[in-house]
Amino acid sequence: MIVHLRAAGTGLVLDVPVQDGGDLPAVLHWGRDLGPLDDDHLAALAAALVPAVPPSAIDTPLRLSVLPTREQGWTGRPGFEGFWSATGTAAAPLVARPAERRGDRGVRLTADAGALRVTTDVELTEHGVLRVRHALEHRGTDDTFVVGALDVTLPVPDRAREVLDFTGLWSHERRPQRSMLGHGAWTRETRHGRPGHDDPFLQVVGVPGFGFGSGEVWATHVAWSGDKRQWAERQALGRAVLGGGELLAPGEVRLAPGERYEAPWLVAAWSGTGLDGLSDRFHPWVRSWATGRRPRRVVLNTWEAVYFDHDAATLDLLVDTAADVGVERFVLDDGWFTGRTDATRALGDWTVDPVAWPRGLHPLVARVHARGMELGLWVEPEMVSPDSDLARAHPDWVVGGPDLPTWRDQRTLDLGNPDAYAHVRDALVALLDEYPVASLKWDHNRDLLHGSAHRQTTALYRLLDELRARYPDLEVESCASGGARIDLGVLPRVDRVWTSDTNDPLERQTIQRWTGVLVPPEYLGGHLGAPQAHTTGRVAATAFRCATALFGSAGIEWDLTRASPEDLDDVRTWVADHVARRGLLHSGRVVRADVADPAVLVHGVVAHDRSEAFYAVVALDAPQAALPDPVRLVGLDPDRTYRVRTVGPSPLQVQAAPAPWLTRGEVVLPGRVLTDVGLAAPLLAPQGALLLAVDALDGPGAVTFGP
Repeated sequence: MIVHLRAAGTGLVLDVPVQDGGDLPAVLHWGRDLGPLDDDHLAALAAALVPAVPPSAIDTPLRLSVLPTREQGWTGRPGFEGFWSATGTAAAPLVARPAERRGDRGVRLTADAGALRVTTDVELTEHGVLRVRHALEHRGTDDTFVVGALDVTLPVPDRAREVLDFTGLWSHERRPQRSMLGHGAWTRETRHGRPGHDDPFLQVVGVPGFGFGSGEVWATHVAWSGDKRQWAERQALGRAVLGGGELLAPGEVRLAPGERYEAPWLVAAWSGTGLDGLSDRFHPWVRSWATGRRPRRVVLNTWEAVYFDHDAATLDLLVDTAADVGVERFVLDDGWFTGRTDATRALGDWTVDPVAWPRGLHPLVARVHARGMELGLWVEPEMVSPDSDLARAHPDWVVGGPDLPTWRDQRTLDLGNPDAYAHVRDALVALLDEYPVASLKWDHNRDLLHGSAHRQTTALYRLLDELRARYPDLEVESCASGGARIDLGVLPRVDRVWTSDTNDPLERQTIQRWTGVLVPPEYLGGHLGAPQAHTTGRVAATAFRCATALFGSAGIEWDLTRASPEDLDDVRTWVADHVARRGLLHSGRVVRADVADPAVLVHGVVAHDRSEAFYAVVALDAPQAALPDPVRLVGLDPDRTYRVRTVGPSPLQVQAAPAPWLTRGEVVLPGRVLTDVGLAAPLLAPQGALLLAVDALDGPGAVTFGP
């Protein structure tokens, strides 16, 4: 049987068995939608794709199944590995069972390997996102099966020769790296117990030279918050694949009779229009989870304002100043719980400190609510300080022995221990029952270097799910010493991610740009920091800091009580502008222009009906030319007419005279001209940003301006 799935310009064709013992399911095509094909055409397609038998190879045509193994003649990375613990023997060869259609969007595939059964769910969402997941069940009566790998492999055409993925460091996450894919495998593995700052994040292969707006690309992401691996592989035989799955430590997952292991989803997408085409699929799909959620609130987080100095008078003044500039949520960061006077102690003792807060958090709650704001609270439930009441009372709950190195003066609490799990859950429930906390900033400040990452990650998911079920209005922000846990496994369980620990706008421009290929902007926490960045020491103008933090889930990480009246006016204007544009910024199509000069970025958000848009033209460094290329405003309707207006303070320009349209502050042109030709570019000084509001003057949603 040939299964043909179609959605959002993407097509998937699967050859699946209809009876026991047939060929294992294989992907015949994943890429551009082939249009409506009847059964005869599909059968002909399958027959036409049966490969030749090359010399010095197996004597039957090599079909790449969805779960390739050596027994099938596949000599690349196998999808399924493991052994029986009593005998040390591998699993029996896989034998296909009949496939089951699951509506118009998916199919369930089944194969047996003796006492083991592998179930594979394949789904193509209405947004064009492909999801594939394996599960392994022990259906026997004795012995234990030790799982080595249960990974998803997807074919890509040989023309996909260039690889893009990511690396990074603390406060410098998601740095892109490109290479050409030769024969062999380009493999990325993470062993942090979390994705890590060097997370490969999204593995993309495409025709050489692909960009944001051009080129055919295929991409995969492992939706998992623990250890994982992703790879791209080309063989001398001519097969090329993308693959990924959970990276299991030896013996980490052992299945006794009746037990089941469910691997994480591999999430994938194809685009014929470059990286922005991937976002056009990923973003609507992610947004489909959040139906009915409130708009993201503008927050003030206290960390870089007061650090551990939780003085009530100082915080009261900060509350009042935050409210005066329009902040909607006041988040109390690290330092509020018992004995927490610095980063070396008290993690795990999740009760309000009686010294800093003799009346509990109730006075702060009252002041925050009186000023029209909500309260958020920082927690780090997965970690414990050796110097804490919890660690002293329950050393058996701490992962690793006392002689192993700490990380940020902390160890990992074993959430896989039922008693430790219950303790953390009950401590959080007590806080949430006593105080009207609107959001938790959920931090994770160290790698898991000991113990089971699989066990810890599944326990984390269970804890988040349990809390969200009990408190359906509670919002959660995923933070992991910045952006070390941003993935599609945790994202359905949270409302926001902390994109990076750096608020340096120069670093943030590229971090947000690349994170946003996969994650919609409303999830990306971005804050207006102090003039001098906490992480880099670099000083940036208020306008540049504001422009950088405007496009995501906006917030403030700055002691506003020390800001000048002029700066407070700028912040007040910026908050109001973000709130006014939030509906567009958090729902529109994200676009990024391909610019030859690496010192210049152009990005924006376009309404889905293309009636309005908002762009930023950003100078990261000194330009390569005194007369830069025109700025192209991509994504507009070519057949409509638009008015383009400059917004906010004019950034510093280093030309003798600006372009006339910039002097006027606006221009009216057809969308085709703005997208394909563009506007004379300003010669911006480094660390400057020009903001442009674009409104259609004709068609649905057109805006009429006064003279």
